[in-house]
Amino acid sequence: MNILPTPRVPDPHTGPALRWGILAPGGIATSFVHALRTHTNQRVVAASSRSLERAQQFAAAFGIDRAYGSYEQLVSDAEVDAVYVASPHSEHCYQTLLALQAGKHVLVEKSFARNATEAREMIAAAKAADRTLMEAMWTRFLPRHDIVRQLLEAGTLGELLAVIADHGQNAIHVDRLRDPKLAGGSLLDLGIYPISFANFALGAPEKILATGVVLDSGVEGQISLCCDGYARHPRAQSVLNTSMLVKTPTTAVICGTKARIELDGDFYTPGTVRLVYPDGTALTSPPPQIIGHQGLCHEAVHFARLVAEGRRESPWLPLAE
Repeated sequence: MNILPTPRVPDPHTGPALRWGILAPGGIATSFVHALRTHTNQRVVAASSRSLERAQQFAAAFGIDRAYGSYEQLVSDAEVDAVYVASPHSEHCYQTLLALQAGKHVLVEKSFARNATEAREMIAAAKAADRTLMEAMWTRFLPRHDIVRQLLEAGTLGELLAVIADHGQNAIHVDRLRDPKLAGGSLLDLGIYPISFANFALGAPEKILATGVVLDSGVEGQISLCCDGYARHPRAQSVLNTSMLVKTPTTAVICGTKARIELDGDFYTPGTVRLVYPDGTALTSPPPQIIGHQGLCHEAVHFARLVAEGRRESPWLPLAE
């Protein structure tokens, strides 16, 4: 292969439009709405918070029609098609169930849930309500990730043997990350990225060895993982690290017998793909046209297409995962 694949991610301006309600208007919700307004034809029609004043401030900042002082009011709004759950991890299950039971499609921020029990309950509720449910792991829907997907599908790397990925941020000052009641710690907030990346490349491991540092509040500040026992790739291992104590390179590599893929930092954001062969020759994809958290637009449009097509989960991020 002397050229890299062209991403199959559609132009975000062309997607079918949903009427969105924003549940919990924090930092990630701000980035999400800004990306939608800049790059898509999606419509954000309502916002809710436990504080009516906060919801009103968020709505005023983005020209959103309606602001609600409770989540129940938002999910009862007949003009809302889909709900974006942007609250701390501790609230994801309850709020997703609330929206699904009100008949809304739900895009829920990562991490999807605190544990597998909650995840199963959310999935069962989506099936019972016949509504689309997806984790907002935006990395999966970026153009550069689809280049990687196509290289893996084509077998360009040969036998996959190693995935190495890290995500570290100096985030010790963020109150919710230190709070176990809000499902704080580095693993669910930051570690989800390298873990999801390894699962994308190799599938789920049978064996995980982990070591970490626990903070005084009881949450993990840093964890390193070594995983193996991948059914589709029996000789493969992944080495993953996450930290909320220091900024790390936040890069990702997939190594095979014929070539390797390198994603520079921060690997979970829009960027380039570098395909490197054993003799040192390399191919690099063009730089992205949409950068930074503006790339959140891709997951929203992917989700909108699923809803429009009557599909209840994403083939690029199945609920079973």
